[in-house]
Amino acid sequence: MSQTLFHLAFPVTDIAQTKVYYVDGLGCIPGRENHHALILNLYGHQLVAHFTKEPLTPQLTIYPRHFGLIFTQESDWQDLLKRAQQRQLVFREETKNRFVGSPLEHRTFFLEDPFYNLMEFKYYRH
Repeated sequence: MSQTLFHLAFPVTDIAQTKVYYVDGLGCIPGRENHHALILNLYGHQLVAHFTKEPLTPQLTIYPRHFGLIFTQESDWQDLLKRAQQRQLVFREETKNRFVGSPLEHRTFFLEDPFYNLMEFKYYRH
C-alpha cells in the first residue's frame, strides 16, 4: 500500500505572520505562497493557510476542533517539543502523560497559533 498524505486547510488573517509561525516556529517547509494562501509541508503532510477577513476567535477548550500529528518515534516528538519551547510558541496545554499504564498511554501537548488554530502532538508508548 502506498503512503497516504494528510491535507488540511485552515483560516489565518495574516500570511506573513503565518509563515513566521509555521516555518520559523514549527519548522514547516514553505511551498507556494501568494496573498491568499500559503502551502506548508509539516512532516510530509500538506497544510494550507487561507487568508480570511472574517474575525477569528479562540475556542473555550481544546475540543471540538484541533488537528495534529501522532509521532511514531518518541525522539521526533521530543525534538518538536524542544523546538516549540525554544521558540516560545504558545502552549495551549503543556505536556502530559495520558492513560498511564494502559495500551492507550501517550504523551501529548497542544499549541495554539496566532489565529487560534489548535494543534496536538502525540507519541503513543505502545
